[in-house]
Amino acid sequence: MAPTMHQRRSGERTEPYAARSFRRPLEPVTCGRSLGREMSREERVSMNNLDAMPDVSLEVFSTCTQSTDGNPEAYAQRVADVARWSEQAGCKGILVYSDNRLVDAWLASHIIIQNTTRLCPLVAVQPIYMHPYAVAKLVASFGHMYGRRIYLNMVAGGFKNDLVALNDTTPHDKRYDRLIEYTRIIRDLLASSLPVSHEGEYYTVKNLKLTPPLAPELFPGIFVSGSSDAGLAAAQAIGAVAVKYPKAPEEEVAPNEGVGAGVRVGIIAREDGDEAWRVARERFPEDRRGQLTHQLAMKVSDSVWHGQLSDLADATAAGDSPYWLVPFQNYKTMCPYLVGSYERVGDELARYIGVGYRSFILDIPPTEEELHHTNQAFRRAVTLVTQ
Repeated sequence: MAPTMHQRRSGERTEPYAARSFRRPLEPVTCGRSLGREMSREERVSMNNLDAMPDVSLEVFSTCTQSTDGNPEAYAQRVADVARWSEQAGCKGILVYSDNRLVDAWLASHIIIQNTTRLCPLVAVQPIYMHPYAVAKLVASFGHMYGRRIYLNMVAGGFKNDLVALNDTTPHDKRYDRLIEYTRIIRDLLASSLPVSHEGEYYTVKNLKLTPPLAPELFPGIFVSGSSDAGLAAAQAIGAVAVKYPKAPEEEVAPNEGVGAGVRVGIIAREDGDEAWRVARERFPEDRRGQLTHQLAMKVSDSVWHGQLSDLADATAAGDSPYWLVPFQNYKTMCPYLVGSYERVGDELARYIGVGYRSFILDIPPTEEELHHTNQAFRRAVTLVTQ
């Protein structure tokens, strides 16, 4: 049946939804109190085009500690601590992981909301875990109860064994097709008080209405992996920021035009570069067991980014580059690191910003102090790109 004046098909854009499009400029928030202010007209001047003066403001996210790390009885307190550190450092939000090993990402996000005043949980959303209506209901409920904005990190895949255990045999690219449908239903439910109808390959809803409605200013930001062609196509289809695990800054190219772009990268920076490397090697020592686990994960993974990073690790093993993949190779973390002095790391961050990346997702901060060191590197980067 064709939609009436009180209905609309999922994916159709109404005027109220267009006003809430994802493609507005990123908010002028960056990791650090001194950079959390709105930048002046002069600071927004591009390095390459003084007349265009594009927005170079950033969104920086930390990452929530995992329930598999440390004393289980202290996990809730660790979540609250990392959330407070991140907010005090000026981060826009905090990524909350989701997989079969971890506590529920939404419950962890509830702790984050209760212990901060403005930090936005960036919740990893796995379609095989829950119906899109349940996701929309959670976003709207957080908005209704706390007046807080949620970001959604839309996950197409996951660990291979997790997918097998859940009997999800969907091929890699098809998982992104499913993710597009899934996200459009969530988006449409949150964008309007009108009932939503959608009939697709993976999901069907009829006259589905979301209550309580979500205030327009709380409409969620949406991220998706952009490491594969299928991921980039999904980002464009759903108006999401395409996040990737970056190459070394000098090898990065401008992201696809019309798609918001972000990178996932860890940072260890100190005033003295040698001290930064001492800290890095102490925190992430080489570990034969971790290397074997990494190799095993490579054999069973169909993740494009996992393969890309592994290839980069071999290519960047030698030399004095601040781009460091030893933590990834030893299965200690899942992103590259930038290591060095504030000046050196800031220079590398400025290269990412210079080619068009505006969202940065950091690794889990081990201490509050680490975020303040990271802030110094971002200050250097923003100074460089706004001169």
